[in-house]
Amino acid sequence: MPYSLFQRVVQKSQTALLPAKIQTVLGLFILIFTSLSSATENPDLTVYTHPSFAAEWGPGPAVKTAFEQRCDCQLNYVVLDSGGDILQRLRLEGASSSADLVLGLDTGTMELARSTGLLAPHNVNLDALNLPILWQDPLFVPYDWGHFAFVYDTEQLANPPASLAELIAAPDNLKIIIQDPRTSTPGLGLLLWMRHVYGDDAGAKWEQLQKKILTTTKSWSDGYFSLFMNGEAPMILSYSTSPAYHMAIDKTERYQAAAFSEGHYLQVEVAAVVASSPHKALAREFLDFMLSADFQRHIPLKNVMYPAIDLGAELPDVFNRLIQPSRTLFFDPAEVAQHRREWVDEWLEAMTR
Repeated sequence: MPYSLFQRVVQKSQTALLPAKIQTVLGLFILIFTSLSSATENPDLTVYTHPSFAAEWGPGPAVKTAFEQRCDCQLNYVVLDSGGDILQRLRLEGASSSADLVLGLDTGTMELARSTGLLAPHNVNLDALNLPILWQDPLFVPYDWGHFAFVYDTEQLANPPASLAELIAAPDNLKIIIQDPRTSTPGLGLLLWMRHVYGDDAGAKWEQLQKKILTTTKSWSDGYFSLFMNGEAPMILSYSTSPAYHMAIDKTERYQAAAFSEGHYLQVEVAAVVASSPHKALAREFLDFMLSADFQRHIPLKNVMYPAIDLGAELPDVFNRLIQPSRTLFFDPAEVAQHRREWVDEWLEAMTR
C-alpha cells in the first residue's frame, strides 16, 4: 500500500473509532514508520569539486546522470574555484562540513588534505587502475591523470621552446600565463616541475622566468578561457592532453603542447570520502562507480585528461596524436607536503624581486 494512503486510513481510524490508548500506540507507530520512510528516501550526495569538472562542458553533468540512474540518490555538486579552494573549504568547515565527497584534489595537495584527519578510508578495490605510477593509498582514489605542459598558439608562435631551459632563456617578449601555486593545482604542478628539474637552483630560475610571465591567475580556467583563448599570450601552463579537446571538438590543430626535453611533471587527480558524512556507504559506492567505464568514458574529452582505467578502444583517437613525455617527473606526495611552504615562499620571493 502506498504510504500516503496507509497514513490516511490509520488517521481516520484514530479519530473516529479507537480508544485513546490505542490511538497513542498507532501514533507512535506512524512516527516510527515516518522516520523509517524518511531514512530510506533518496539521499543527497554532496560533492565539493571545481569548475572544470562540474561545468556544462565538463564530465560532471554526464557523471551525475549515470550515477543517479543506479544509486536512487541525488548527486549535487558544490563548485569551488579550484582544488586549493576545495581543500581550504574542507579545513574551514571541519567536521561540520556538508560535503560527502571531495573530488578535485591532486597529488600535490592530498597530503595536506590527509593531515586534516577529516577523510575516511575508501575501501575500494584499486586493481583496475592504469596509471604511470604504482598507487596504493587508503584514502584517495584517482579518477584521471596527465602531465603538465605549456600549450602554445601555433598562429602566434611557430617555434616554441623545446625545454624548460629554452623557455627560461627565451627573449622576454615571449609571454606566458601561469597559475598561482597557492590556489591552483596546475600552478603548484609547475612549482614542483621547476623544483624537480632545478633543485636548489629553482629560485634563481624563477627569477629569470618571471620576466616572461604576463600574469599569474588564481585558477587554470581563469587563464585558459579568459586570457589564452582570447590571444593575450602565446603560451599557457596547462596539460599535454589539452590539444585533444581542440582537435576532437573544435576541429583545429591550432593549439599544441610543447614537448620539453627534461620531461614533464605528473598530476593524478583524486577523490575521497569525508569522514563526517552521514552517507559514507553511498560515497564509497560513488568511488567504485568512478573506476567504471560509465564514469571514465567522460574523462578524455570532457575533463581532457587520461582515464584512470584502460578504456581500450573507447579512448579517442586524438590521444594518439599528443606529445609523449620522454620522462615522467614526480615527487612523493609526502615530500611535497614536507617542503610545500618552503618552495612556495621561494616562488613568492622570486616573483616580488
